[in-house]
Amino acid sequence: MSGATEAPRSHLAGFEETVKDFWVSRPRRPLHGRKIAGVAAGIGNRYGIDPVVVRVAFVTATIFGGIGLSLYLLGWLLFPGENDEVSPVEALFGQGRTSMSKAFTIMLAIAFFPIASWAFAGGGWFDGGAVIGLALMATALYLLHRGRGQDNRPPAVATGAAAAFSLSAETAAERASGWDPLAAAPLGWDLPEPAPAPTPPPPPAPTPARRRNRKVGPATFGIALLVSGAGAALGTSGIEWFSPPHIIGLALGVLGVGMVVGSFVRGGRGLIGWAVPLSIAGLVMTAVPVRDYVGGFGELDASPLTAAEVLPVYQHSAGDIELDLSRLPAGTPVATTVHNGAGTTTVLVPETADVQYSCEVRAGNVDCLGHQTDGVNVPATAGTDLGLDGPGGPQITLTVTNGLGNVEVRRG
Repeated sequence: MSGATEAPRSHLAGFEETVKDFWVSRPRRPLHGRKIAGVAAGIGNRYGIDPVVVRVAFVTATIFGGIGLSLYLLGWLLFPGENDEVSPVEALFGQGRTSMSKAFTIMLAIAFFPIASWAFAGGGWFDGGAVIGLALMATALYLLHRGRGQDNRPPAVATGAAAAFSLSAETAAERASGWDPLAAAPLGWDLPEPAPAPTPPPPPAPTPARRRNRKVGPATFGIALLVSGAGAALGTSGIEWFSPPHIIGLALGVLGVGMVVGSFVRGGRGLIGWAVPLSIAGLVMTAVPVRDYVGGFGELDASPLTAAEVLPVYQHSAGDIELDLSRLPAGTPVATTVHNGAGTTTVLVPETADVQYSCEVRAGNVDCLGHQTDGVNVPATAGTDLGLDGPGGPQITLTVTNGLGNVEVRRG
């Protein structure tokens, strides 16, 4: 018999017993209230928590580490449907009936392995995020079963094989006893009087509603603000890891822990309203190179005549930049950076200048003193060009980066 549950246990002795009891009474994917396959709804119904919290956990684990999608597919394969005898994987090996076709089960199983490999190969924002996400979700599920495994246990579903065995055993017993219902006259049958109907048990006393803990949400939100503020301070102090996407990730991690704690103490539902927009903002900031688009818009033209007039940085969000350094006199070395989010960047240098250059574009073309590249995320073109006259002339150190568009450095 698969899916049958034992009598509810008031206490589980240890880790092994808890895992075995979880498998025997594992969640069932409901027919109603599901969004995709019902994995999150099944976990929520099984342990008496809001399925939205479970869905947010899956989405967060997918964005930060990539393991959420793999775990969802695993639940789809291992959790039986509401009216199924066994899970899709068990049905694939002939252990019972399921509503999912074997072909679709095989497709999900095949898709699981590359998705899981992608997650552990670094398919998220953080290195090692898949391992951390797997550990957090497994621990949360273990603690949920330890605390609430005795509640909402799914009813036992007898498989077709068990029913057939029971029927066969009953028929064999009747044949072995030689009993024949038509061997005696009907009037000679001595039938017992019908037993009185059993008295129904009294209804259970209503369980008093547990009060919702209203301190989890504000406390978690306050901790998330403190973590975000500390991350922003460290980022402005020069620690590059604390970029805006990473700070959002830390805040989401704090909110996620708060929602897990809130699922036990019945609190913190308002944290979902902060977690969802933060997840979207983090995803956008990761997918789009926001740092490339800083500055103004339109055209930017500059023609400094002395080294003192050359700015250390020329920066634009979108448009064309033309920087003319061709009239700089020899003497004081010059170093400048030109950054353009989207558009064409052109830099002119003197014919006799000794130029140390680095030119890079995320998507587009580069023509840097005769060195040409094109494509997406091509490594920077860097080197030193002394001009036709060899060493001598103005000393220029030039760094040019574009997010999207064309970069050209030539002598004028």
